[in-house]
Amino acid sequence: MYQKIVKIACSAIWLPIFFACQTNEPKQNTLSEKEKADGWILLFDGESTKGWHMFSKPTMQHAWKAIDGTLTTDTKDTTGVHGDIVTDSVYENYELVFEWRIAREGNSGVFINVQDDTSYMATWATGPEYQLLDNPNMQPGYLDGGKKGAGALYGLAPLKTKVEPKPSGEWNQSKIVQVNGKINFWLNGVMTCEAQIGDAAWQAMVANSKAAVFPDFGKSTKGHIGLQDWAKGVSFRNIKIRIIQ
Repeated sequence: MYQKIVKIACSAIWLPIFFACQTNEPKQNTLSEKEKADGWILLFDGESTKGWHMFSKPTMQHAWKAIDGTLTTDTKDTTGVHGDIVTDSVYENYELVFEWRIAREGNSGVFINVQDDTSYMATWATGPEYQLLDNPNMQPGYLDGGKKGAGALYGLAPLKTKVEPKPSGEWNQSKIVQVNGKINFWLNGVMTCEAQIGDAAWQAMVANSKAAVFPDFGKSTKGHIGLQDWAKGVSFRNIKIRIIQ
């Protein structure tokens, strides 16, 4: 009887604490009142792929899904056509934040200034890429001196400041800011890229990269935001954008 009373008493003490802890967990894919007042907009509602469509094929059923509050794609999923998706809207001057996690040996990216036109073969034919990667599990030499590591301006420039992503399966925080063609990337609070689209340094980077074969690559400072469906699986959440006037 004594033990039963103790158990009941413990339950009375710990259950409220447990539920309070559960309640205090941050809600995903939502905006605080301050964020709303500051002009932030959700690009992913946590429940659907509304606001996104397959690059150059807006009516095609793609393989991206909203699962457990994440926007995700898995190469093993055959219930849709695999490929990159882009936002329905176009953006020019903005601050974009998002969280991402990637599968072991995963490789993906976020594109900016994508021209969503059937005359282009892919998102990467026009849009520069913020690289997402499982760095430690890539084959030797793949990182290319940092030009292909997580947080890099893919294939164009090594990381401005060295930083490693969190292990595969864990969430990373990223930010992209673009104002009048000047772009900055951050990975887990560290700035990894700073570049001005169109200046001499930019033109030289493009000319000395594989992107040089695409005549319109990196020319625009306005376009769609794209998510890459490439290797293994990748998931996103808390994708938010704030327009900079």
